[in-house]
Amino acid sequence: MAILITPETKVICQGMTGRVATFHCARMQSYGTKLVGGVTPGKGGRRHLDLPVFESVSEAKEETGADASIVFVPPEHAGRALIEGIEAELSLIVCVTERVPVLDMVRVRQALEGSNSVLVGPNSQGVLAPGVGQLGVMSTVDARPGRIGIASRSASLTSEIVAQVSRVGLGQSTTVGVGGDPVHGISLAGCVERFIADPGTDGIIIVGEIGGFEEEEVAELVKRLQPDKPIVALVAGRHAPPERRMGHAGALATGGIGSAQAKIDALKSAGAIIAPHAGSIGDTMVAALN
Repeated sequence: MAILITPETKVICQGMTGRVATFHCARMQSYGTKLVGGVTPGKGGRRHLDLPVFESVSEAKEETGADASIVFVPPEHAGRALIEGIEAELSLIVCVTERVPVLDMVRVRQALEGSNSVLVGPNSQGVLAPGVGQLGVMSTVDARPGRIGIASRSASLTSEIVAQVSRVGLGQSTTVGVGGDPVHGISLAGCVERFIADPGTDGIIIVGEIGGFEEEEVAELVKRLQPDKPIVALVAGRHAPPERRMGHAGALATGGIGSAQAKIDALKSAGAIIAPHAGSIGDTMVAALN
């Protein structure tokens, strides 16, 4: 069983006619994702990747029955595209776009309040449930169906950890890249809570990094819920220099806040198992399950 998506999830792509979106939409189709159309203002009525293109999300939803969207819209227009998906009451919106203006994302977060939409991203590699579907840009080469849920802030580390989990014979129920921008949708804690409730997930891996408070929120959630599923955590950036952004917009420890060690201490005190390094996560999860 997967979180966020099912085999019946019908997906549209906002910005589908762009070069990058075309490439990744074709990959998603090949993987078996039910991509049913696209949205590009000014190009409605055309066909692309043998799918209909619509002027608006509401029109696309009405014509196709779509309940999810993957967003490849440029940063300056991405906020408006996300709000359009929320207003159309899509249940899931995944945004790949990186560095959407913070003020735009504040407006998106306001639109999400009280809605039925779940936003993944922006700056997310997407959602992947092996054998179910893929919404995003992450590699599927090493993904295998299984019972380990992965929630990550790091795109590059996610690919390595998926490979490790498959290599030790566990596989994944769902992998979620929450997004690296400082203001985004679903958090690590939001994913962990869903994995705890998911009967198809036996163990949870979280990949954190410096900056923000998401790992601390996971620690508070784990303390409160006391789940019987093992949680293995890796926090990247232990050797990162202070006051310097590492990788992307959300990875910044400043003024003694958001350091890797503080996050590791919080997670460990909550009962999470801390992986000693990135290459040990698969074996650490096997040991935790045993």
